[in-house]
Amino acid sequence: MKKRLIVIGAGLESIPVIERAAEMGLHIVAVDANPQAPGFAYADESVIGCVYTPEVTVAALTEWSKKGGKPQGVICAAVDAPGTVAAVAEHFGLTAVSAETARLATDKKAMKDRLKERGIPIPWYQEIFTPAELEKIIDERRETLVIKPVDSRGARGVLRLVYGSPSMPDPRRAFECSQKESPSGRVMVEKHLEGPQFSTEGVIINGKTYCPGFSDRNYEFLDRFAPNIIENGGDLPSFLPQDAQDAVKELSGQAAIALGIENSMFKGDMVIHKGKPYVIEMAARLSGGYFCSHLIPWNTGVDLLGSAIRLALGEIPAQDELSPSFQKGVSQRYLFPEPGKVVAIEGVEKARAVDGISMVEIRTEVGAQISPATSHPARAGVIMAVAENREEAIRITEEAAALIKIITE
Repeated sequence: MKKRLIVIGAGLESIPVIERAAEMGLHIVAVDANPQAPGFAYADESVIGCVYTPEVTVAALTEWSKKGGKPQGVICAAVDAPGTVAAVAEHFGLTAVSAETARLATDKKAMKDRLKERGIPIPWYQEIFTPAELEKIIDERRETLVIKPVDSRGARGVLRLVYGSPSMPDPRRAFECSQKESPSGRVMVEKHLEGPQFSTEGVIINGKTYCPGFSDRNYEFLDRFAPNIIENGGDLPSFLPQDAQDAVKELSGQAAIALGIENSMFKGDMVIHKGKPYVIEMAARLSGGYFCSHLIPWNTGVDLLGSAIRLALGEIPAQDELSPSFQKGVSQRYLFPEPGKVVAIEGVEKARAVDGISMVEIRTEVGAQISPATSHPARAGVIMAVAENREEAIRITEEAAALIKIITE
């Protein structure tokens, strides 16, 4: 009989983990609140639950198990749902992060408290409760700050407050913007550390860090979308010298272990500020944006999804499975049309025909309404390329992106 793997989340970017699990001969049970979730078409079974409400998903899977049998693993990808993964794992006696680790990885204040306690370098931070408190901090610190919800995701409600800049929003509006994106109504502010930012991704196995994922994050649109902080893909391999990459990877692993991640996955948001690496945030899950499923294997040859699935099943991957076998150039860019109603989409097939393009995905259609880009879900499409080196991959991706016109009115 096939082993049963529960996949929490059946959105577009969760499909690769479902497909990889199917290739591994597993029986996939996908869970999502949306009956039309695209991932359901790739799973063996579908369960209506809630990615971000553990008790709802546990109840739904308990009913499923009465006829479906006991699962052997649970995992999530492209959804920040380690709390639900932990609850399902605890209920069925499976391997996953603990409920406490999941809490630390999704409550940004608790996360920073733990990292600070363990001596992990992080930006200055403080939870705030009123707009007046934010105004006082801005006046006292007189530096660039970031305000964010304590418990949200996808850059929702995250604003960069550049002291003295015309793009600096009114403190009351900034506070309210972040607070409304927090399920608990909690807000925090932290120092914005100037410097290049990086995404890291890997696993912790028996206390040892394996980090094949390392990407330079692209923030070329900071001014365009100010004060919102919108990332526009990334590039691999990194421009950093190897010793600096190693230092960032080591710190990522230390932070993951500090949060209690063991025999499971981590995804880090990192920055190098004045020559020193810092942790911005650390997630206890597989990433979104096709980083874990496409960019890392294209860049390194590492099947991170396969290793993560094995860990979710209680197995230990071989060390050589997590060691890069090459370093190819990979680049990713997103599409951000002007707000309005989509009246035409042009150039998609031309972009797909560009030599080196590996994916062109359009996430909108004629007649759809494009809202102003205030968070990552506003991305209307993604383009990815693979080449022999980083510079060529960037050139190919940008050439293809320039061919696509999403026209709004």
